[in-house]
This record gives sequence, C-alpha cells and structure tokens, in this order.
Amino acid sequence: MNSLSSKICDIDDELSKRELALDPGGYFIIYLDREAELICAKHYTNVIDDRGLAVDPETGKPIPARGKVQRTHETLFSGSTAKELCVKIFEETDPCSVTILDHAAYLGREFMRAQMALVSGEEYVQD
Repeated sequence: MNSLSSKICDIDDELSKRELALDPGGYFIIYLDREAELICAKHYTNVIDDRGLAVDPETGKPIPARGKVQRTHETLFSGSTAKELCVKIFEETDPCSVTILDHAAYLGREFMRAQMALVSGEEYVQD
C-alpha cells in the first residue's frame, strides 16, 4: 500500500469511530445481486427512542447494530449504478426515506463502494 492509500485508510478509520445520529426515517441494508448486476438497498423503518436508540416500530425493542434481525423491509431499491440508486431514493420517492444529510452522504459513499465492487468483482461489505 502506498503512502497516499495508507493516509486515506487512516483518515477513514479514524472518522469511522465518531458518534453518529440515527435517521428517524429508517436504515438501509445494502448488498449486491451479482447475477442481475444490481446494487440493492432494502429500506427498514425505525423509531428513535428517548435514549437515541433505533427501535422496531412494531415491538419497541432496540434494533441491534450487528447480527441478523428478522424484520421485513419497507421498500427494496435497486439500480445498476450508485447514481441511479440515489435518484430513485432521493428524487423519485415522496416522502424521501432519508431525513438527515449525514445519512444521505453515507449512503452515497456506500453506493459508490458497492458500484466499484460490482464492477471489479471484489467483495462488498457495508460499512
């Protein structure tokens, strides 16, 4: 790894440790459908409780950040490119399921990472 790549990784690793505000509009699980050559994003609703935790609107139980959770997604978005997905989510959906700018920026970055993995054949794991 060259020094620029190392510097970029260090900056991203450090920024990944910061506290994040959760979006009351919900969250997305992003994955690749390689057979269909698509980037997919399942949108799930949530409620942010008084502790700042995302909870399942049906059960009131906190949604864990890691591990499998048996929930049904609200909407499935898919597209061949990051731009196509962003247009579908941010411009064609009313009301938009993303309600805070931090979340929108994060999704744009993740969709680009997913697109690069789709094109290169590398594995994609949502950050």
